Amino acid sequence: MRLRATRTVPERPRPGTEVLTAEGVRLTIGGRELLTGAAVRVTAGEVVALLGPNGAGKSTLLSVLAGDLRPTAGDVRLHGRPPADHSTAELARHRALLPQSAALSFPFPAGEVVRMGRAPWAGTTAAAEDEAVVAEAMAATESAAFADRPFTALSGGERARVALARVLAQRAPLLLLDEPTAALDLRHQELVLRVARARAAAGDAVVVVLHDLSLAAAYADRVVLLAGGATVEEGTVSEVLRAPLLSEVYGHPVEVLTHPRTGVPLVLPERARRPGPPGR
Repeated sequence: MRLRATRTVPERPRPGTEVLTAEGVRLTIGGRELLTGAAVRVTAGEVVALLGPNGAGKSTLLSVLAGDLRPTAGDVRLHGRPPADHSTAELARHRALLPQSAALSFPFPAGEVVRMGRAPWAGTTAAAEDEAVVAEAMAATESAAFADRPFTALSGGERARVALARVLAQRAPLLLLDEPTAALDLRHQELVLRVARARAAAGDAVVVVLHDLSLAAAYADRVVLLAGGATVEEGTVSEVLRAPLLSEVYGHPVEVLTHPRTGVPLVLPERARRPGPPGR
């Protein structure tokens, strides 16, 4: 006999509600300081991009925000409480984390991998939506065509899209995405960021680690610039993506232009003029 789901689904935060905050976060592992004073604030209905050079602490901070790492010092609040105060099941229903790389030991079909994202809702009234939610997530990431193929047989970009579909299927009101565009071609980079914007428009909060500053400028509501494990600047795209600041943080001169049609900032490294062909 099938048991009826009785647990109800928690109410999702209203747009503008503070979902996640971190202040003065420090983290030391093995005697090495990975975070030295990171801070971030995230509200429902917005996309926040974590930016910074390699080793700045972006992925580490994301793991702290997710509750996978406990900070050595500082304060992190998820829905007003430290992540450690939430049960494992609560965390899985409140936030969904997409790591940099997705690896599985067994060749599960891609559709089953996406369906794993529904595990936190087993036994709740939301479980009735499982099939529809999985189908919607795979359609949004253009991964339905290989739903029956083993995850281990997929290309890097296909795996990345299936992993994102799993996160979307989790239907958590906070999405933490670590370099979701890294393995993707131009079309699917745009697709992923459009999906992030759509989730924010639907009321979710999205935190995304990006290396492409122009992608961040095009899709983020606010950006957090990190360097040396600390937050250097936090604010709107125009407030943070300034050529002098970026040149200093990245250790390379950049220029910030404005796209003539969209008005969105374009961040480009300064380069020497390319010489013409010989003989001209």
